[in-house]
Amino acid sequence: MNNSPFKILFLCTGNSARSIMAEAILNKIGYPRLLAYSAGSHPTGRVNPLATELLASMQYSTKTLRSKSWMEFTSMTSPSLDMVITVCDRAAAESCPIWQGQPLKAHWSLPDPASVEGNHKVRLKAFTKVYQELERRIHYLLTLPIGPVDREGMKSHLEDIENRFERKVRGK
Repeated sequence: MNNSPFKILFLCTGNSARSIMAEAILNKIGYPRLLAYSAGSHPTGRVNPLATELLASMQYSTKTLRSKSWMEFTSMTSPSLDMVITVCDRAAAESCPIWQGQPLKAHWSLPDPASVEGNHKVRLKAFTKVYQELERRIHYLLTLPIGPVDREGMKSHLEDIENRFERKVRGK
C-alpha cells in the first residue's frame, strides 16, 4: 500500500493570491493525506501582501509560500501530481504543460481578490471571501475517496464540486 500523500497542484496566472491560499489551506488541513503545491503560468514573483496578512492572522505559516512558475512542475524530477486544479479562468483557458503523473484536472472559477480596488478594509474583505470559498471547497474535497480510485468516478466528484460551488459563487 502506498502511504505517500495525494499531490495536488493549484494553478493561477500570477500565483500570488488564490493558488497560494489554496496551497496553505490544503497543507494545513489535509496533510499528511494530501500535499498541496501552487504555481502560476505567469507568476508575479511575489505573494500578495494581503494574502500573507490574512493567512498569518489565521495562524498559517507563510514562510515557505512563494510565487513560482508552473514550469517547476514539468521536469522529470518534479513531483508526480495526482490532481491539478485551476483557480482562475485565465489559467484554465491556457494550454498547460505536460505534468508528471497524468493528473486529474479540475477548475474552480474564483474571482481575483488582487484586482479589487479600494481601501485596505475593502481589499482584505475580498481576500477573506475568496479564502472562505477555497476553504469550503477544500473541506468538501477532503470528504472524497482520494487515493487509488476509479479515475472516472473521481472526475465525477470533481465536477460536482465545480458545479455545486459555482452556483454559490455566481449567486445562482
